[in-house]
Amino acid sequence: MNILITGITGFIGGHICRKLLEEKNDRIVAIIREKTKVERYEKFESKGVICKFGELNSQNFIEKIFSEIRFDIVFHIAALRGGRNFSKKDYYDTNVNATKYIAEQCLKHNCKMIFCSSVGVFGAIPNELPPNENTNRKPDNYYHFTKIEAENELQKLVKNGLNLIIIRPSITYGKGDYGFPYKLINLVDNGLMIRPSQDIKINMIDVETLTSAFINAANENLKSGNAYNISDKIPVSLEKLTNFINIELKSENYPKWKKIPTFLFRVLEFIFSKIIKNELWFARIQLISRSWYYDVSQAEKDLKITSHNTIPNFKYVLEWYKKTDR
Repeated sequence: MNILITGITGFIGGHICRKLLEEKNDRIVAIIREKTKVERYEKFESKGVICKFGELNSQNFIEKIFSEIRFDIVFHIAALRGGRNFSKKDYYDTNVNATKYIAEQCLKHNCKMIFCSSVGVFGAIPNELPPNENTNRKPDNYYHFTKIEAENELQKLVKNGLNLIIIRPSITYGKGDYGFPYKLINLVDNGLMIRPSQDIKINMIDVETLTSAFINAANENLKSGNAYNISDKIPVSLEKLTNFINIELKSENYPKWKKIPTFLFRVLEFIFSKIIKNELWFARIQLISRSWYYDVSQAEKDLKITSHNTIPNFKYVLEWYKKTDR
């Protein structure tokens, strides 16, 4: 089987590629952005991954790759993530146009496409909890807008015959990830985590479960156009998770007094969204002061995945954290 994958130099794409390599029966081709540092992809290349260098938002480049090799499955994982210092044009070209170019070639050459979207299509904080696969979208920042637009473009092509499955991960955690979970651990470790007075519930996803969702989406015979929310089985209390982290690191609960009234977080939201206009910090404030969790029942059923409970599963990330330079 010939497989094309984008985004192997990232956290999720790298895990999927390693899992595919374990099968040892597939020919794997990866698209690597030009000028990417060699150390970010050489470990895959040494194991037989064929690296093609070019820009995802180049329609000619995408067409050339599909003309050279007949692919059976395409995993499109690469994207510009939110909060980065890129222009709106860069975000749209990479997250929407490149996705459309790849999908058009999948349709033309009759290969199945697995697309990595995001639960961010429901907004950083969904209007209803938990959102299911059909809950209304919420373009509360430009990154989320581009993911919504990409899904819309793909669904148009589904009507023309594109074989497509959409995977919407929540915030991922795992060894080697320096995103939100690492920052949360680090804040707790340094005693800088300030919680809202009213406890909230959050819903991350173990990268190993997420990887299984992608692989199974490729192998299962599912209705084209289906989209699946992927997160841990049940939401976890932020207070319980904070205590769990602190107990693992320091053998005691996190100090109860390190809280501020929840309304002060709403003030910070207003400052970062309306005055400073910083989408990244606005999202960070929301993620630690409002609840966000998702309905994953359909994914568990169709994709045959078994979701974890964040506590105690998160412990393996803490073991990795202890060994990092920080």
